[in-house]
Amino acid sequence: MNPEEDILDPRRPVAYDAEGQPLYAAPQMPEENPLEVRSHVTNAPTEIPGHNFDPGLRAQYANEPGVVHKARAYETSVSEISDELRQKHLSSQSDYPNLNLSEGEYVIIDIKRHPIGLFIPVASTITLIALMTVAMVGYPLVVEADPATGEIPGYGLALLALICLTILVGIGGYIAVWVYLRNTFFLTNESVVQEIQHSIFSKHEQTVSLGSIEDASFKQYGILPSLLNYGTIRLSTEGEETTYSFQYVADPKNQIAIVNNAIESFKNGRPVGDD
Repeated sequence: MNPEEDILDPRRPVAYDAEGQPLYAAPQMPEENPLEVRSHVTNAPTEIPGHNFDPGLRAQYANEPGVVHKARAYETSVSEISDELRQKHLSSQSDYPNLNLSEGEYVIIDIKRHPIGLFIPVASTITLIALMTVAMVGYPLVVEADPATGEIPGYGLALLALICLTILVGIGGYIAVWVYLRNTFFLTNESVVQEIQHSIFSKHEQTVSLGSIEDASFKQYGILPSLLNYGTIRLSTEGEETTYSFQYVADPKNQIAIVNNAIESFKNGRPVGDD
């Protein structure tokens, strides 16, 4: 018999432990079922290199007895919703077709920006249009007519240029107002949805579950916000410490109170209503 073949034979023990039990170089096949492979991992490790070892997770790194994996049903049961809740959901879907509402989810409040934010774009647009109108009317008064023909030199070209500029300024003012009004804030019975319109071709939507909101507050700085009662709503989420803000909110104290009540009800398992 060749000693080297005996050493390389995986069916032969390579050593014996202190109790005289054989130790093998490879996992052994059970004699009663040769197709069943036994795992060579028999003891849970006491540490995992490169990781923070948690004894409670030992079963994840070894085939320990007593570890049971719970099976998940292929088809999960869906809880029934009341007729009142279904009616609110259908009504919100009809009023806000752009929102992705889950079954039983409905809009509690729809917050739009305060009209004060329209002052600068509207005032600028009106001022520029008024100046160009004055220029169109005053051009003949400034430029003398040609004595021979009686025509004002360059008036037609200047009039066309001023009309084009007036139209462009009007379109720009309309776009600024449209972009401002497209910024909206929705509170549903499950989440907060914020639609941000940066420009006519730039938009993004933020959706935060009520259970993920850690803090909801508002701020109101300055004389004008205090007199006109508008401010900024701020939401802070757990984990990544992300902060969401929505500016120019009318009556921010009352709005944030509704949001906080909804968050508290959601986290405590109570129905989130619109009262």
